[in-house]
Amino acid sequence: MNITNAKFIVASGPVIIEDGKVLLNRHGDDNLWKFPGGRVESADFDSGRDALEMACKRESKEEMGIDVEIIRPFKTLMVPHPEKSDTIIILVHYLAKRIGEIKAGADIKEYDWFDLNNLPDNCAPNIKTIVEEFLKESKKST
Repeated sequence: MNITNAKFIVASGPVIIEDGKVLLNRHGDDNLWKFPGGRVESADFDSGRDALEMACKRESKEEMGIDVEIIRPFKTLMVPHPEKSDTIIILVHYLAKRIGEIKAGADIKEYDWFDLNNLPDNCAPNIKTIVEEFLKESKKST
């Protein structure tokens, strides 16, 4: 792909891990398990330099009905759009703490907590990358 002419989508969302399990959901037309999250929207820029964090918090509320406390960012990923060959998705993930009980939004087909060492086969490609990063960092800090 020639990225000079590529279109870019920027998406942000939380990675919520509790008791060795990660929160994933299924939404949209595909059947993939994903972190909560989605596109950064114009309204997220109202907060100035915190647009990515605002998008993460907004998406958490929209998709899972929860607030989150952002702990830290993970490495940013760039992935090709699965359906649009001229589009690249920039994924910004934040390790986050859940605040409140989950009340899934109308567009969420299903959600569940998955063991970090036993993720479902039909995960979006970024899930395993981010979980591996989390596990590697966890081992260093113990």
